[in-house]
Amino acid sequence: MAGSIAAVPRPPAVAARAMVSTSQTTATAVGLRILRRGGNAADAAIAAAAALCVTEPLATGPGGDLFALVFADGRAEAIDAAGPAPRHIQGSLVPERYGPRSVDVPGAVAGWAMLAERHGRLGLDACLADAIEIASAGFAVGPRCAGSWATAPNVPEGFPHSPRPGELVRLPELADTLELIAREGLAGFYAGRVGEAICAASWLEQDDLDEFEARVTEPLAIDYEGHTVLELGPPTQGVAALEGLALLAHTEQTLGDRINCCRLALEDAFREVRDGADVGHLIEPEFVARRVTERCRLAVEPAGGTVYLCVVDEDGMAVSLVQSTFERFGSGIVAPGTGVVLNNRCFGSAVSGEVVPGRRPYHTIIPGMLLRDGELVGPFGVMGGFIQAQAHVQLVHALLHDGLDPQTALDRSRFRVGGERVRLERGLWDSAEEVSRLGLEPMLEPDLYLFGGGQAILRTADGTLIGGSDSRKDGYAGGW
Repeated sequence: MAGSIAAVPRPPAVAARAMVSTSQTTATAVGLRILRRGGNAADAAIAAAAALCVTEPLATGPGGDLFALVFADGRAEAIDAAGPAPRHIQGSLVPERYGPRSVDVPGAVAGWAMLAERHGRLGLDACLADAIEIASAGFAVGPRCAGSWATAPNVPEGFPHSPRPGELVRLPELADTLELIAREGLAGFYAGRVGEAICAASWLEQDDLDEFEARVTEPLAIDYEGHTVLELGPPTQGVAALEGLALLAHTEQTLGDRINCCRLALEDAFREVRDGADVGHLIEPEFVARRVTERCRLAVEPAGGTVYLCVVDEDGMAVSLVQSTFERFGSGIVAPGTGVVLNNRCFGSAVSGEVVPGRRPYHTIIPGMLLRDGELVGPFGVMGGFIQAQAHVQLVHALLHDGLDPQTALDRSRFRVGGERVRLERGLWDSAEEVSRLGLEPMLEPDLYLFGGGQAILRTADGTLIGGSDSRKDGYAGGW
């Protein structure tokens, strides 16, 4: 069994009725507060997501994108709030990593509004109130967040460059923007002074913002270890997580098997996942049975960053939500006077090699959810750019095959595949020889940032909740 990143094992959180798990302590507290005020899981998820935009601004914000899985009233649905590249650009372009031409239409705010409208109780304004107060009054920077912030390559104007752990940071312009969204809804972000500022700072035009809408989709699903695993389809890489697990079920599920299955699934995703693509054949039994016998020539991926959170409420509603500006501080650009960091998600088009007008790039961010016999087991997810699909495979394997509790499963040491190299976290360093026998190059990697950070909440047979929050991040899982 793989080792843990924690020297002293951290116990899982337990609760009888409701639970929230996020990557920042303040965001978890905000989600719990909303539940105590009478909100449901959707309200708490929006409130926590907005709080993360403030307290982890290097990874997320209103200028990013959002995907969510919601289980309510006995069924699951997906919310896809990822924006496209500008429609007006002429021909396909080579992706740029930073700057005005790396920005796609920000979808997160539209995702909040759709989640509030379809599933919430309190309204978007009530859900944003805590984030507004935190941005205005200030928040204490978490130690993991501070470490990542200090090495961010592109800290934009208006944000401190290397805040100390515990340093108080205020974001008054972001507070004003969130207040405008709370008061005016989508028009407070996509139109008016904020919309104008977004267009002025990027290659987006007002028509791009006006025409964007979040959408509801059906999740993709496979069966694994007696459970149904749900992920989103294109433009996300959710199918890579599902294919990886489907392949794994045909093996002895050793470390080498997990590495090979992730490599095969990512190779297929890099080749086939595109905006609007039909990738269902990648998880069909006949394809999986054949694919598991083949060799892989995996491409090396670009880098990125994200936040993930999950909530389960007293009524059994669950929300699995991920949002991101892609790399740390996204494009490195703030829309003037708004505090909104714009994403560099168009650089995800490096997977296909071109930015296509009006089309969405390859998305790394993927929320997950587990069901059993049509009933909720729980939401899960792992942030961290391109590690997310392979981390989902490792986490679900730990939960369902090895029977670990969410905290232990999240803190288990991970691998990260890329090309012919396999990065190994400290607890897997003694497995380097096993990796070499696969014909791959093991790399002993001490940097926790490269292995992401996740959250998970599972329902027990008694209907109580057991959760975890990755020790690689600053947050916790809490409930009552």
